[in-house]
Amino acid sequence: MNVNGMKLTVAAVAVAASFAAGVTLTANPFLNHAHAATQAALVTGSSTTSLPDMSSIVARNGPAVVNISVSGTRKISTSQPGLQQLDPNDPMYQFFRHFGMPQQQGDVPIRGVGSGFIVSADGLILTNAHVVDGADEVDVKLTDKREFKAKVLGVDKASDVAVLKIDAKNLPVVTNGSATDTRVGDWVLAIGSPFGFENSATAGIVSAKARSLPDGGYVPFLQTDVAVNPGNSGGPLFNMKGDVIGINSQIYSQSGGYQGLSFAIPIDVALNVEQQIVTHGKVQHGRLGIAIQEVNQSLAESFGLKKTAGALVGSVAKDSPAAKAGLQPGDVILGINGKDIDSANQLPEIVAAMPSGDIAKLQVWRKGSARQIDVKVGSFTDDKTASNDSSGADKGRLGVAVRALTPEEQSQADSKGGVVVEEVAGAAAKAGIQPGDIVLSVNGEPINSTTQLRALVAKAGKNIALLIERGDARLFVPVEIG
Repeated sequence: MNVNGMKLTVAAVAVAASFAAGVTLTANPFLNHAHAATQAALVTGSSTTSLPDMSSIVARNGPAVVNISVSGTRKISTSQPGLQQLDPNDPMYQFFRHFGMPQQQGDVPIRGVGSGFIVSADGLILTNAHVVDGADEVDVKLTDKREFKAKVLGVDKASDVAVLKIDAKNLPVVTNGSATDTRVGDWVLAIGSPFGFENSATAGIVSAKARSLPDGGYVPFLQTDVAVNPGNSGGPLFNMKGDVIGINSQIYSQSGGYQGLSFAIPIDVALNVEQQIVTHGKVQHGRLGIAIQEVNQSLAESFGLKKTAGALVGSVAKDSPAAKAGLQPGDVILGINGKDIDSANQLPEIVAAMPSGDIAKLQVWRKGSARQIDVKVGSFTDDKTASNDSSGADKGRLGVAVRALTPEEQSQADSKGGVVVEEVAGAAAKAGIQPGDIVLSVNGEPINSTTQLRALVAKAGKNIALLIERGDARLFVPVEIG
């Protein structure tokens, strides 16, 4: 099967509405009490093996699994977006090649659904980063039909984990376990919202552990044969103790739907991300600055290794921690901090979990002999994807990106002061604010800078009145910012 068949299970199918044409998009890298079947028995010869009774797991944990709905906008600016999708033998191919595909420009609304689960009684929720990526609004629905507006505390695209917060107390919560002791062949259960069907339960077994996937970063995925479909993203994967051991994240598919291969982020990875986001507002991953590959039998023989194991260093980034410590291409890392590296995909997980500044003691095989090389771990932080959105409160609540007027714009404007709207989404977009509008005041308070706008919106109530200048006209626009 072609590796390009890998698709995120994403937040279901997101529908993008365009004025020029209806376009259906898959949300990108932007879960009642159920009665399970009674315990069954498998009879083989003279032996009888009982299948696990999963109804109690669903009954106990179902209320802590939530449905997540997201809405936002995506910019569309294309000239010939679909030409590469046409067969060159199609009669329309030559036409569009010369005259161009129908153009689409501007902001296109998108909506999607996904899953999540409550990890603290005061409203902390874990889900996938790709479920809420780019969302202007995130709504959480519980099984008791209560609905909440959720705040995205932070997202980490490297692990595909996001942390949400809703304003509630005494909520039902799941019990988090560990994926470490999970065995291949163990029964597992997923609860989620496939295609929007809330609180659906599916089951299967663990097919493999520590899978490394394209664009999967450092995550050692759990592979299962649990039926996972669009909308299951962000939902929990339970063991037969009823503990969460993973977050359902991706599927391997050529059709976009379930084909027997699904992948979950180990809960150990997700809880580490959650702790960093809640404590620091961002996520830091340890970094050595090397590219590695698996050691196969031929390579092991070439390097004089006694067994096929380790991580072969293919390249070393300039000025990286590894370069400063003296690691070289061709080195084989056999262990780190006393732990053997049997497979190359073990190393990224260990390093990513190490704090910046710690010393990684590497057992390295070089030119037929073993040696230890100590590397001071560096860090990489994706500030765009791992943040608590503490800056730009006006953009978060109001939904606009603004800038100061240029001297030329100031001279052409009818009044002094104000800021220009460059991008608009969320509450402001719903109210009719447009790019190019000049915001002159908030609730009667004149605006002279972007900082002032941010401060006024941050302390405002649920509704504000914006005085804007659009062309030669001025008008007050009421905005419900929630």
